[in-house]
Amino acid sequence: MRTLRHVPTGRAPLPALRQALVPALVPALLLGLAACGQAEEHGSRTLPDATGSWTVESLTTGGRTLHAPESARLDLGQHEASGNYGCNAFQAAVAFAGPGALTVTPGFTTAMACKDLGFETEFARLFTGRLTLDRGPDRLTLKTADGSTIAMTARLPAADAPLTTTEWKVDALISGGTVSSVPAEAAGRARFTLAADGAASGVLGCNRFSAKATVEAATLTFGPVTSTRMACEGPAGEVERALTALFARGPLTWRIQGQTLTLTAPDGSGLTAVAVSTVE
Repeated sequence: MRTLRHVPTGRAPLPALRQALVPALVPALLLGLAACGQAEEHGSRTLPDATGSWTVESLTTGGRTLHAPESARLDLGQHEASGNYGCNAFQAAVAFAGPGALTVTPGFTTAMACKDLGFETEFARLFTGRLTLDRGPDRLTLKTADGSTIAMTARLPAADAPLTTTEWKVDALISGGTVSSVPAEAAGRARFTLAADGAASGVLGCNRFSAKATVEAATLTFGPVTSTRMACEGPAGEVERALTALFARGPLTWRIQGQTLTLTAPDGSGLTAVAVSTVE
């Protein structure tokens, strides 16, 4: 009769094996779950879109940092951009190359006389061609091929000033597609207000005026203008004659963006004005 003998196989019994493996597996399992959770957290965290309204804070180029004036801004859309270099307004075409780059093709820009062109000259030079994007929750940095940067922070859209009950200061005249700032000698003189009942009044540049105005959807029509009769010479007189002719050209298309009003006649002439105060 054969006797069966147990031959050791080198394998630990199941209970012993379980006791040996569980302490080692638990930390690894917990680590894996934590990593998975972090991956899901990062995967669900999306960077803000580069499109939107941005306040330009500074430029870095050639080892220098140039701090931006308050008016420097960029409104970035999917296919176009607009903004202000610091004095002159501009428009450009943009084409995104994935989430990390875009190509800028400069377009229209105003040609107003500006006291300090240093910053906006550099801004215009950098905001062209292929730029890489560095985005954050409330910031956007554009970088050129040579390492120069345009640093910006998110800008909350300003509420549009009301057409009526706002005192508007004329700051530029539009003629033949060209926007020219009001001459320095006449700056701040031409102002007007549209009352809720349609009464228009103000200063044309030299003489005070009043008229009846009619607002219909996107058009504004001035009736006959009555004004004082002081002799107006020099830049103030030139601005006055331009505004008098503009107000007589029939329906003007009006558009307000933030604190800026644009009036445009059918022949392309017009003006831009900024909100100064609200008149009750």
